[in-house]
Amino acid sequence: MSAHTPTKMPANTSAMATPDAPARRFGAIGALSAGGVLLGLAVVLALISAWHITQGTSGIGFRDLFAALTGASDSPAEVGPSARDILIGSRLPRVGAGILVGVALGVAGALFQSLARNPLASPDTLAVTGGSYFAVTVVTAFGISIPMWASGGVAFVGGLLAAALVLGLAGGAASSTTRLVLAGTATALALQAGTSTLLILFQEETTSLYSWGSGTLNQLDGTAAIRSIPVIAVITAAAILLSRRLDLLSLGDDAASVLGVPIRSTRAIGILLAVILTATAVTLAGPIGFVGLCAPVIARLLTRLVPVLGKHAVMIPATALIGAIIVILADAVLRAIVGATEAITLPSGVTTTVLGAIVLVVLARSMRSSGPAQATSAARSRVFGIRRAVVIIATGVVVLIAVAVLALLTGERFYLLGDVALWLQDRAAPVISFALDSRAPRVAAALAAGAALGLSGTFVQASARNPLAEPGLLGITGGAGLGAVIVITLIPGATVVLISSAGVIGALVAFAIIYGLSWRGGMNTDRLVLIGIGMWFGFTALTTLFLVRANPWDTPTLFTWLSGSTYGRAWADVAPVALVLLAAIPLAFVWTRELDLLALDDDTPRLVGVPREPVRLGVLVTAAVLAAVSVSAVGVVGFIGLVAPHAARALVGSRHARVVPTAMLLGALGLVVADALGRTVIAPAQIPAGLIVALIGAPYFVYLLARSRA
Repeated sequence: MSAHTPTKMPANTSAMATPDAPARRFGAIGALSAGGVLLGLAVVLALISAWHITQGTSGIGFRDLFAALTGASDSPAEVGPSARDILIGSRLPRVGAGILVGVALGVAGALFQSLARNPLASPDTLAVTGGSYFAVTVVTAFGISIPMWASGGVAFVGGLLAAALVLGLAGGAASSTTRLVLAGTATALALQAGTSTLLILFQEETTSLYSWGSGTLNQLDGTAAIRSIPVIAVITAAAILLSRRLDLLSLGDDAASVLGVPIRSTRAIGILLAVILTATAVTLAGPIGFVGLCAPVIARLLTRLVPVLGKHAVMIPATALIGAIIVILADAVLRAIVGATEAITLPSGVTTTVLGAIVLVVLARSMRSSGPAQATSAARSRVFGIRRAVVIIATGVVVLIAVAVLALLTGERFYLLGDVALWLQDRAAPVISFALDSRAPRVAAALAAGAALGLSGTFVQASARNPLAEPGLLGITGGAGLGAVIVITLIPGATVVLISSAGVIGALVAFAIIYGLSWRGGMNTDRLVLIGIGMWFGFTALTTLFLVRANPWDTPTLFTWLSGSTYGRAWADVAPVALVLLAAIPLAFVWTRELDLLALDDDTPRLVGVPREPVRLGVLVTAAVLAAVSVSAVGVVGFIGLVAPHAARALVGSRHARVVPTAMLLGALGLVVADALGRTVIAPAQIPAGLIVALIGAPYFVYLLARSRA
């Protein structure tokens, strides 16, 4: 008894005192009424909106605008009409769209988080935003002409299907945080790849979607915003009517069911309302990221100061106002920093996505360990004999050679083996020599980068003990891509060596940040994955920022990096990844025993004398370098590092002495095939290999999630 009393009493006391402690500590703040809280937030929103309205390219300030509205201008013929036109035609529509989008996404995020009882559920992490954007892109690409109100319905269908897919893959709305975010992120990546492919294939039809694709508050007039007001108002009111059910649902499904809450219908209605709000926001301003994540989190943090926010009847309108504050403040700060003229070209969603990435990292750091992590499928795979592994690896080598030769032959024009033989003897016709001279380094780059990504993914999955982890989802390739893009943007005519070095430095810096933030008295692998995903979102937003600010002459090069393409590659681009790969392969075989032990649990390596954290750190650093040099060779390519190791374990078992060569072969094979398809399908135009890989890899990831759920 005495041993338990000191630990239980403080916990119970603090738990009981939680609602009242803030009120006593902060006095009037804690005692604020619901009306007072909402009024305070409304005042903050009004002040920020007033500041936002004064910003613009015309140089007309608040005094001129106020004079124009009140008719108090000394020179109405000059200042009055001009200022009034600017206010009504430009500034009010922009601030109005920002408020409406913030309200819609804030309420949608509150609904998702309350229904899932998961602080990381949001329109972005559930891929609702990506689904809505993809659906609108499909309609636009195929030239289907629909009115404004119908485009909202298209976005709703896309968002609803994406949310249903993510929740189904994750195992329901109440699934674990890591699983939910992984399912949503992978689905969002797949939808992003599909959207990018359509933008490439239908450039003329989708030109208007480029600037809209990252979220923008630019409005032609106030028509779209005015039309969305009734939808957002009605759905928000309906969400508030669900408040009592949501309060009871927070107690758990069993308790809520006993108290008379229809669980299934409540979740279905709530998800429908949230998707409608998200679709409306996407239709109005494009996919503005992470407002739906940040607004409810901020509201819950304020609950410690203002307990009345713990009730959904107050929290939902509060998150609506907080969401509007986030959007307007982010846009106003951006315009204040870079200037109103420059801000026109910058997507508003970039700022909110960076903010959301920070919130995601903070939430992941505060996450408590759920206990010892389970062994990955690497440790639970069937054990196969060495003979099977030898046969599969030998077959893989033969197939890879055959596919590489076939990739050399295919493209805008198909050549024969005899042409290759003449080319090797330097006796081919000039046209053939030119074609094969350009194709050979592309095939070599795809082969080397694919092998490097396969090996990097093997290292990451064993170290994180998560078969759904990969260098891209951990933010490593995002950091490498950002480093390369910064150099291309800031240094005209940057050399291959400089770009490759920047990619390596970016990956290592990203890894150092992610690993450092994940360490809290030890390494929690779930925390590592979530922080990596948060950093990936942040790096992606910053990369977009550099992209839109880049010199137009650099834009094709930047798109090459971001989409993952071998276009224009030379032998000098292949050398860095080949050298690093040759250095990493011996290390991989030296570490095979350690990788087997790391994939089991945290205790086994320590029991057999393996220094767990130093080995894990060395393995992850090597994975980061491999991912970095692959980015320097072919740009940002996802899913290879996920699919190759998992497929290798399915073929040869869990022993890393067999998984390592098999994963490298499969990674190389996958990227070479993707590159060949991208060069051939719509020749003479080309689809980046990274998009082909994502379109193929995403269904496999869906299969992995469904299988691991079973």
